[in-house]
This record gives sequence, structure tokens and C-alpha cells, in this order.
Amino acid sequence: MSQQDWLLMRRVAAGDEQAVEELYNRFETLVYKVARQLMPTKADADDAVQDIFVRLWRTADRYDPRRAKLVTWVMLIARRHLIDRLRRSAVRPAEMATDTFAGPGRGEPPESGSQHDERNAQLHRRIAELPELQRTVIERAYLQGFTLRQVSEQLDAPLGTVKSALSRGLMRLRERASADWAG
Repeated sequence: MSQQDWLLMRRVAAGDEQAVEELYNRFETLVYKVARQLMPTKADADDAVQDIFVRLWRTADRYDPRRAKLVTWVMLIARRHLIDRLRRSAVRPAEMATDTFAGPGRGEPPESGSQHDERNAQLHRRIAELPELQRTVIERAYLQGFTLRQVSEQLDAPLGTVKSALSRGLMRLRERASADWAG
């Protein structure tokens, strides 16, 4: 149990702006990478990250370090939000992207459909290269929307094993993505 993480989340719950900034600085890159992999556009990922941090702030008083590490809790909130967002967008008719730039002042052109398709194909290739358990857990949890408890039951595996496989698989994907972006 991390006393520092618990204290940070107590400060976030109390509205301490420095604590909110510390939480954001600590997890923004990780949350953004996952959002970018799952959201169809950069603008959607940017919006999702903002919404996730608002949700983290609103639910900070619920964080219990005896149940999960802070990174696990943050990623659970992020994952749930992203899946909810994907489900909502799947129900609505497809909308044309209205953003012509990635964000105010960023000056980055939007990702074209072929770039997005290539990124998705690259992500699916990376997932396919993972060991079987890691691949299965990531596919079911992120792409099919099952909870980790449901995945645990489906695979007849202990929940801790499923959580570890998810953590290791995501770490490998991040390492490979970092290597791809660096090279």
C-alpha cells in the first residue's frame, strides 16, 4: 500500500490544484497513449484524456490503495471511460470529423484515414506478437469490452494472473510503440 499515492488522491479529492497537476503529469502520457490507440481520431483521444482526468478528480475519494496500485486504478478508470465512449459512438451514426487541426496552436494536420488504418493494423500486429495469455486478455478487455473479472472467468484463470498478463502485455506494447516512434 502506497501512503504517498493515497495522500495524493486525498489532496486531489480536496481540490488541491498542485495535486491535480501532479496526478496529470504522472499519468497523462500513459492515458494518452491508450486513448490514442483506441480512439478513431487525435481530437477524440484529446477529449477522452480530458474527460478521464475530470473523472479521476471526481472519484479521487474512492481510491483505495489496499485494493489496487494507483496506476492500476487510473488505467481502470481510463479503460472504462474509453470503452463507454467507443460503445456510445458505435450506437450513433458515423459523423464526419470536423477538426482540421489536432488542436489549437499545435499546427499538426489531422491523421488521414489511411494513417489511422495503418496505426490500427500496426497495433493489431503488435498484439498478435504477444504471448497467448497477454494477447487474449488485451483483446477481450480492450477490444471486446469485458471486465477483467469476466476475462478471468472465461479463461478459468485467477484474477491476479489476468491482471498481471494485462499489465505485462500493455508494458510490452508500450515498449514496442516507443521503439517504433524512436526509430
